[in-house]
Amino acid sequence: MSAQPTFEEAQRELESIVQRLEAGQVPLDDAIALWERGEELYKLCRTRLDAAEGKIEELAKRVEAQKP
Repeated sequence: MSAQPTFEEAQRELESIVQRLEAGQVPLDDAIALWERGEELYKLCRTRLDAAEGKIEELAKRVEAQKP
């Protein structure tokens, strides 16, 4: 089992997939596989963004709580 890509790696791969699909030059079976991979990458990116947002909100609350 390979390690999951970083957010940036997943984003770059997702962008590449979108470009390939938009070009319309991918055979149908490959397009379906690319679409499925794109969905996986999107979910991974969304999960990481949501987690980062939660951490930022938590840190902001800590800062507000420490204000005099």
